[in-house]
Amino acid sequence: MRSALISLLLILSLAVQAQSIKILVQSSPLAGFQYHAGESLWDRLREGDALVLIREPANPHDARAVRVEWQGNQLGYLPRAENEAVAAAIDSGERVEARIAALVKHKSPWRRLRIEVFVVL
Repeated sequence: MRSALISLLLILSLAVQAQSIKILVQSSPLAGFQYHAGESLWDRLREGDALVLIREPANPHDARAVRVEWQGNQLGYLPRAENEAVAAAIDSGERVEARIAALVKHKSPWRRLRIEVFVVL
């Protein structure tokens, strides 16, 4: 019995180690949606789609800028007021992931696309 329990605990431990843990660190609207490819791609975007976050430390408007892309197309940026922690995580080599959390047909571009950013452990 004891041997079976130890084997089961070992298997569970290996299974847990194989999985990554994602921690939601930001949920926000997308800044600059109206200035980039979002409008032309609107019908192809889906909730849950993966987004790529790219640091732009040389951005002339914001040294903490984090560009948001979908399938190689720029959609906008993380909002300046909310990008500090994510920029620091990327700069320190932490693994971050992002996805489209919500799509809303709204006349305000600040309300059309909401993203979620996760740190992956």
